[in-house]
Amino acid sequence: MNTLNAFGTPNANTNPAAQPANASALLPLVDVVEDSGGITLYADLPGVPRDKLAVRIEGDQLTLEGETALPLATGSSQADHAEVTLPRYRRTFTLSRELDAEQIGAEFSQGVLRLRIPRTAQATPRRIDVRVA
Repeated sequence: MNTLNAFGTPNANTNPAAQPANASALLPLVDVVEDSGGITLYADLPGVPRDKLAVRIEGDQLTLEGETALPLATGSSQADHAEVTLPRYRRTFTLSRELDAEQIGAEFSQGVLRLRIPRTAQATPRRIDVRVA
């Protein structure tokens, strides 16, 4: 499990209790970009079709899951070498209270999931004009 802190940086905190023991999965590679309005998360999910992709929010937990549709072996043929043998991706993040989980936007194109997670109105930086009296 990773935490997306106020700066949008994932902190590697593994929590084996959060994953079922019998459900092995690959961790998708993720880039997190922060700006003043929130964070944008890019997750690489090659081979995952749209209908096998799930993005869930439960409390402050954001979970990305996808099942690949890549055929590893057909009929009597077998792979001589396979580096990716698990058919599933899964990654979980804990969202900071400064991020608005109700306003997450998601796009999926060419195996890359893009999530835009805005800051809450209270956490969005704003400039206060000072008047001269």
